[in-house]
Amino acid sequence: MAGMAGMQSGNQTSGPVSHEFVVPVERQQQIGVRYAKVERKPLRHTIRAVGLIVPDKTRNWQFVSRVDGYVQRLDVTAPGELVGKDAPLLSIYSPDLLTSEREFVELLRMRDEAKTKDARETPQRLIESAKRRLQLWNVTEQQIADLERTRKASDTLTLLSPFRGVVQSVPIDQGKGVKVGDMLVEVADLGVVWVWAEFYENELSMLDVGQKFAITAKSYPGEKFEGTLSVINPFLDEAKRTAKVRIDTANADFKLRPGMYVNAELEMDMGVALTVPVSAIMPTGTRSIVFVDKGEGKLEPRVVQLGSKYGDTYEVQSGLQENERVVSSANFLIDAESKVQGALKGFEEGQKPEETAAPGTTR
Repeated sequence: MAGMAGMQSGNQTSGPVSHEFVVPVERQQQIGVRYAKVERKPLRHTIRAVGLIVPDKTRNWQFVSRVDGYVQRLDVTAPGELVGKDAPLLSIYSPDLLTSEREFVELLRMRDEAKTKDARETPQRLIESAKRRLQLWNVTEQQIADLERTRKASDTLTLLSPFRGVVQSVPIDQGKGVKVGDMLVEVADLGVVWVWAEFYENELSMLDVGQKFAITAKSYPGEKFEGTLSVINPFLDEAKRTAKVRIDTANADFKLRPGMYVNAELEMDMGVALTVPVSAIMPTGTRSIVFVDKGEGKLEPRVVQLGSKYGDTYEVQSGLQENERVVSSANFLIDAESKVQGALKGFEEGQKPEETAAPGTTR
């Protein structure tokens, strides 16, 4: 077998045929041969998808007018304004509201002036009915309690934000008339947002409700948000072969904004296994070969059976032992091409068909 300068064939002895070849240590150093140890270590598999931020629909509140009247004052004027919990959004002047509040105050007076328990029952029932009517008009419990304390009816209804959030839309103008059913203002609580991401059908078996995702955005390099998988849509897109999943993500600082694209990553523990670097594998089309360092410049080509690929690492199912040392750089393959090809040719001829190991698969 012809070799290149600085290389020599392995010594032949009686017994099993050796497929070792020699690249002197000095020559290995010159051409930058690198090695890696066959290690048993934990395997981590990560699946990724691009997602779109949308508001949490359960934390979105649309105020619709429940009385006829006029917009007396707008406390918020444009989408994007931040509002605190119980902050005023707008005030509506409504004669109907004034009439209902006066009725409520009068019933309170009648109940208080009643001399007997029986005499208080009727106004009390009417008070509860009047209170429910005010609640239907978006009068809050606190506002009703204040009315009950002050006994001062008002012709103005002030709508308060039910949570700390962001104004989404204000489709009305100050001074304009409104009727029952008209849209007034929309507020979204962005303390939690939804990430809708798409995963391929072969990844769906890895997903389960409750899994924790890392959410990242280009706007905040180096920062991660934690999300929890809450919904897996069972319907696939027929063209893309993907299914949508919903990841509920905490967003206390309102950094993640509706319409923003983000990356969603799920890292899974795949157990412990024997591993080698991807760069150590030389695929031949029918087999996967590694070169084991036997010491003193001797290299032994060996067939390995590979499992899944995890980043820059392959799982080794057979062919190597823990702590063996293998060549992890391809530089020497270029420099020693004729020697390697000669060693592999003899190696291939010496293999039986039933000894063929399937090349590794990637996930």
